[in-house]
Amino acid sequence: MSGRALTVVQLLPELEVGGVEQGTLEIAEALVAAGHRAVVVSGGGRLVPALEAAGAQHVTLTVGRKRLSSLALVPRLRALFKNEAVDVVHARSRLPAWLGHLALRGMPVEQRPHWVTTVHGPYTVNRYSGIMASGERVIAISEFIRDYVVQAWPEVPQSRIRVIPRGVSRERFPWGYRPSTDWLARWSTEGPPPGRRLLTLPARLTRWKGQLDFIDMMARLVGQGLPVHGLLVGGPHPRKREFESELRARITALGLSGHVQLLGQRSDMRELLAISDVVYSLTREPEAFGRTTVEALSLGRPVIGFDHGGTGEILRTVFPAGLVPVGDVAAAARRTAELLATCPPVPREQPFTLQRLQAATLQVYEELCQAPPAHGDTAHE
Repeated sequence: MSGRALTVVQLLPELEVGGVEQGTLEIAEALVAAGHRAVVVSGGGRLVPALEAAGAQHVTLTVGRKRLSSLALVPRLRALFKNEAVDVVHARSRLPAWLGHLALRGMPVEQRPHWVTTVHGPYTVNRYSGIMASGERVIAISEFIRDYVVQAWPEVPQSRIRVIPRGVSRERFPWGYRPSTDWLARWSTEGPPPGRRLLTLPARLTRWKGQLDFIDMMARLVGQGLPVHGLLVGGPHPRKREFESELRARITALGLSGHVQLLGQRSDMRELLAISDVVYSLTREPEAFGRTTVEALSLGRPVIGFDHGGTGEILRTVFPAGLVPVGDVAAAARRTAELLATCPPVPREQPFTLQRLQAATLQVYEELCQAPPAHGDTAHE
């Protein structure tokens, strides 16, 4: 721990529901719990009440709008950093990072807060994206993302990069969790007939997330006579509903109408994961991390996933029996049949926990604040 309370500002476009937003809230909670001061600058959103209830401060600035007038926010950010005696500015998205970086550039070096960035995904490699590699510390959310940063911006010293995998709360996702009797009673009225093994793909309805591969896998399993039922949990983007129609047509064409359900967006994902016999991650593009994979494993449920990106890392570490080659639907079907027959136990302990994520991030802040600022040699100075 540093010897004093720190003031840390996190910058992101908005505080709606999502992985970046959830991570911002989790770090704010950890800062407050450790006696530090947490400030979040965003355009607002549904998570603001939860943030403020945790004891953090929210400053509403539209730092995520891609328009020239957003540059007018730079002096306001600079004033915030100065007036609040900010120790660390932590940017989690490209446009807010540029605005925050410009605000810091206008401050005397000796007064500048330390500068941290988190790379949450493999952005297009260009100067605009390069701002995310400009931190005194660059947090990568997986080894996959670390390798991406190293390859995309080889000029960034690797000593600045910290791999801090995302994590889930073991209190919220405890091993062996079972839903309440009331929830199970409600599910019995909307779920499959008794006796079927539940196979679940939790993901937004987007082509690269693997729903078509999941449906094709279900056709193979049903064709073998296995008593299985598939759940596609996740909704489409409001302006991209045609893919949902395509999925429904595919289910009908393969004769799977009684074997695959589209549940849409749900608020009871934990319960659905907990009752699943197997959970899937079948993304055709590598995931930066793979939160639902960790959530399922944390609950003690086996996961089958394509062996790449963050999902591959997680499964290699926690449940290697679930790994299958990328795009190999036949292999996913075979592995499913094997796990339904004899499944190795999912370990109770695994490293992808919220506690580790929070502790490692606060350690980055405290490490920086015990050293002199290094703004003079950042990649984009």
